Amino acid sequence: MTAESALREYVEQYLPEDDVHLAARARGQELGCVPIGAGGGAALRFLATALQAKAVVEVGTGAGTSGLYLLEGMPQSGILTSIDVAPEHQRAAREAYASAGISPSRTRLIMGKALDVLPRLTDAAYDLVFVDAYKPEYPQYLQHGVRMLRPGGVIAFDNVLWHGAVVDPSKRDESTQAMRDIARLVREDDRLVPVMLPLGDGLLVAARRP
Repeated sequence: MTAESALREYVEQYLPEDDVHLAARARGQELGCVPIGAGGGAALRFLATALQAKAVVEVGTGAGTSGLYLLEGMPQSGILTSIDVAPEHQRAAREAYASAGISPSRTRLIMGKALDVLPRLTDAAYDLVFVDAYKPEYPQYLQHGVRMLRPGGVIAFDNVLWHGAVVDPSKRDESTQAMRDIARLVREDDRLVPVMLPLGDGLLVAARRP
């Protein structure tokens, strides 16, 4: 193990996951929807806590790993709206939330394509938007996400380093290019104050200016 990989492991394992998180992570692996890493999940919980986020949208339910982190940071009155196209993903997420003792009233799971659902969500009504879904659509998720954020709200994108491919000029596939595009679009958007965090596969976070 190199010094760099040992340091990354130290960061990722700084806050160990409990059995509920580990079970959700295992279900995600079985379903083929790779969940956010422990470091990125801790960052989501931190953001939800710092924002006291009562209204959160998650694009990509997965098996509920990221939802658990978000809900743990939100106040008890907060509601997580999570969108996913796969019913088996949402069934797994419900199992994860139930295992954590989270009331069903705190989650609103919407099955459907994100680009069909997001236009129906209210402008400036959400404290936090988290995106971990179909990579080529990230730039379009950004357009809707910023519209939905209240002033001071935060949008976050997972996998923006895309396994290191974003810095390899020979990688020109659709997903890699989308990750380069989202990084550029967020950086150039005058409405946003961004930071890129090297957690897991990269977490791009941006706050909407007041």
